[in-house]
Amino acid sequence: MRLLHTSDWHLGRSFHRESLHDAQRAFLDHLVGVVRSMRVDAVLVAGDVYDRALPGLEAVELFDDVLHRLARLGVPTVFISGNHDSARRLGVGAGLIGRAGVHLRTDPGECAVPVLLEDEHGPVAVYGLPYLEPTLVRERFGLAKGGHAAVLGAAMDQVRADLAARPEGTRAVVLAHAFVTGGAASDSERDIAVGGVAAVPASVFDGVHYAALGHLHGSQTLAPHLRYSGSPLAYSFSEAQQRKSMWLVDLAADGSVAAERVDCPVPRRLAPLRDTLDALLTEEKYAQAEDCWVQVTLTDAVRPSEPMERLRRRFPHTLQLLFDPAETETEPVRSYAARVGGRADLEIAEGFLRHVRPGAEPGAEELGWLREGFESVRESAERKADLPR
Repeated sequence: MRLLHTSDWHLGRSFHRESLHDAQRAFLDHLVGVVRSMRVDAVLVAGDVYDRALPGLEAVELFDDVLHRLARLGVPTVFISGNHDSARRLGVGAGLIGRAGVHLRTDPGECAVPVLLEDEHGPVAVYGLPYLEPTLVRERFGLAKGGHAAVLGAAMDQVRADLAARPEGTRAVVLAHAFVTGGAASDSERDIAVGGVAAVPASVFDGVHYAALGHLHGSQTLAPHLRYSGSPLAYSFSEAQQRKSMWLVDLAADGSVAAERVDCPVPRRLAPLRDTLDALLTEEKYAQAEDCWVQVTLTDAVRPSEPMERLRRRFPHTLQLLFDPAETETEPVRSYAARVGGRADLEIAEGFLRHVRPGAEPGAEELGWLREGFESVRESAERKADLPR
């Protein structure tokens, strides 16, 4: 069975205020073309269909259009909701849409209810695990406490139990939206951690033949049966070196996997540049970036006048301007953003406590209050996103 694995479309997202609507439409055109030309048997979309819980009309129209086109091809498609999606909104009409071969899996209570497909070698059970926010789904899985690993593990236990009751030789495919240990993140994924406990071990997915993962924006292989497709477009300059693609997965009769990457259209290359303003404006080595979307980090010791206006004369698509003066022995310069870059929310809060109380480490009770506070804020935000407007 040939599967096309994609994720993290983030329909409706812009790139530093630059509209990506046409680029996203071009990607969806490309996806439909690949499904048709590569004789794909099923499409797997592993979450973050939209960029926001309340997507704009243009994003909804893109999604509606691609649903109709995939349905007309007669190729089964399975979607799950990601942490950017409103599961309830994305899942509206799932029962009716499913009759057209487009299966929306957004309800945590249906993790063990597979979409059943079949080829000449027998049945394939496709299980859709929507993004599982621990504070919202623990009770549903009978858990008193626990983070992402616990709830995803409980969901996978249900999957394995259902699979064990199916005919021998049934192959199993899982879609999941999670941060799996060993994956490489970028700057454009919304943090799903509370105190750095978001990562789940790869062993959670033991017992299935292929796990189609979403959330991380870089295409990567954690194991032959465990892959991230990555986002089809770059959504931050940290993705400048990423090759945007989808996975074309061939699932053999014995459940073994062969996979190849199918490149996605690139609307415009990204070019992060770092140098003094004079060097950027005059040196020939930067000519190749003149037609790119550009991020500039100026290292001038003194901030130049009108830097953005001057940069755009050579690089008209300059979208972001940063300042990071070169450090000297007498005047070391390090911004707050640089000091906290890459840290989890709880770690930043701990650092603040140490800063305002020199020599006093945060106690276990204080850390508990902080963790509880972050969880409460996240839960409130998730609930608010799902309230009717």
